[in-house]
Amino acid sequence: MADSSDIAILKAEAMVHGAFAPSDYLVIAPVALCFLFGAVLLMLRKRVDWHPFIAIPGFALLLAADLLLLRKVASSGPQTMMMGHWKPPFGIAFTVDMLGALFVTTAGFVAFAAAIYATGSMSRTERRYGFFPFMFLMMGGVSGAFLTGDVFNLYVWFEVLLIGSFGLLVLGSKHEQLDGATKYCFLNLVATTLFLITTGYLYGLFGTLNMADIADKAGRFENDGALLTIAVLYLVAFGMKAAAFPLNFWLPASYHTPRFVVSALFAGLLTKVGVYALIRVLLMLFPQQHADLATLIAWVATLTMLVGAFGALAQSDLRRLLNYFVIAGIGTIFAGLAIGGAGGEAGSAMARAAQAATAGATGAAATGAAAAITPLLPGSSGLVIGLSGATFYALHSIVVMTALYLAAGMAARIAGTASLRSMGGLWRSQPALAALMLVFLFAVSGLPPFSGFWPKYILVRGTFQAGLPWLGAAILVTGFLMTIASARVFALAFWRNAPEAEAAGSDEAFGFQPAGKPSPVLSMLPLILLALFVVAAGIAPQWLADMTDTAARGIVDPAAYVGSVFGGGS
Repeated sequence: MADSSDIAILKAEAMVHGAFAPSDYLVIAPVALCFLFGAVLLMLRKRVDWHPFIAIPGFALLLAADLLLLRKVASSGPQTMMMGHWKPPFGIAFTVDMLGALFVTTAGFVAFAAAIYATGSMSRTERRYGFFPFMFLMMGGVSGAFLTGDVFNLYVWFEVLLIGSFGLLVLGSKHEQLDGATKYCFLNLVATTLFLITTGYLYGLFGTLNMADIADKAGRFENDGALLTIAVLYLVAFGMKAAAFPLNFWLPASYHTPRFVVSALFAGLLTKVGVYALIRVLLMLFPQQHADLATLIAWVATLTMLVGAFGALAQSDLRRLLNYFVIAGIGTIFAGLAIGGAGGEAGSAMARAAQAATAGATGAAATGAAAAITPLLPGSSGLVIGLSGATFYALHSIVVMTALYLAAGMAARIAGTASLRSMGGLWRSQPALAALMLVFLFAVSGLPPFSGFWPKYILVRGTFQAGLPWLGAAILVTGFLMTIASARVFALAFWRNAPEAEAAGSDEAFGFQPAGKPSPVLSMLPLILLALFVVAAGIAPQWLADMTDTAARGIVDPAAYVGSVFGGGS
């Protein structure tokens, strides 16, 4: 039996004895702020009139902490904080690199915009039932998933965000909400169970769940069938959470049932957490197995895109149509994850040839703009190009899908319905809303000069460079079909004259029950904030392209990530 001196020696070897610097706490600040403000609002549940005045500053502080963390990662590289002063891999690590910092900052930005919007759209009853505490709980889980450096804690944060999302989904207790919540809960619980089983298998193989430790050890298991099995199981689990084909039927059956602001948060964030987890686990921890599965991922991407695009064309309800836009966007992101593995690595000469061909095809205007984004392409591997485009598109999709649902909610409130058959005339009565909606529809379709154009440009070029022209064609066809669906939305809901008055649906019928008359400022301000990102990332994309390129390189070569955990991390 070990005596006290042996225990002291073990503790000395296994624990960090230095004090944390104040800036180190930025790594956990997003999670801590969410739980702090959520707890305060829960204690003030009988003072619901105070909730907006506490929640909006809380989300502003969350965004500020996210921005400071992004700045620190950009200047100093990946950051790590070990819980309980345990050294890795014994303790639980919070590790954030550029990929995690970009996702968590974008999530904080859309949550801030949604909180402003919700202040004018959520009724007093819904506030009393816990809208803002549930929102903080969900954002705590989302932030934790983007920041954790431990696979099991990734599962824990998934559970936390699901608890918050369940509460938001059933808020109001309408029959349609309960029906949608049942489908949403069942499929997500299946995915979470599969995630947990696979994580147990992973621990049995490696003896650790620290991501940096696994990334360091995985190279010793080359051509190991067990790793391929684990990679396939994670692909299924995260693909289900991301709503990828053929496991995406739960999303259009549930996302149209809650309030518009809740649908906006779900569409912008929840599927992207699944995408992030797939990038982090499959591409960083198991790169060889990802290469083996890349062709399968390419076919999943193609079918997901087409299901989303054709599904959108078939809808006559505005929010159901947007549900399929979410699915099409997930397929586009998956296309980026397939580049580099399915077609092999292309040399810089092929990259330059593809660049010249694309520049010639897009004309002088696109060539001039493309010159600003070329650092992503020459000299980069196909995997880096694909992952850069996928990350760029995911960040764009978080913002644009949130904005589309919020704008659709405002349009539905004004029209009294979310049915495209009954909407109309909004261009004349609400020109500012119509202009913003047009910006968002152009962006989601991938049209210039907005944020959706550049990631699709990168991805299409990457597919031709990797020898996957059929995948690039699928991206272009999907964009064309989404443009048709977007034009249909604008023509019916905004451009044409309002149809004859029919039996108007109540606010409750289409998921919008305002707390009195919503303030135009509270409704339009978040849309303007989101539109600024869409325009800035479209007109001057280099600032975001540089960061997504850095994020992609950090996943393909995780040496800095591993070094942050084991080589002098906090």
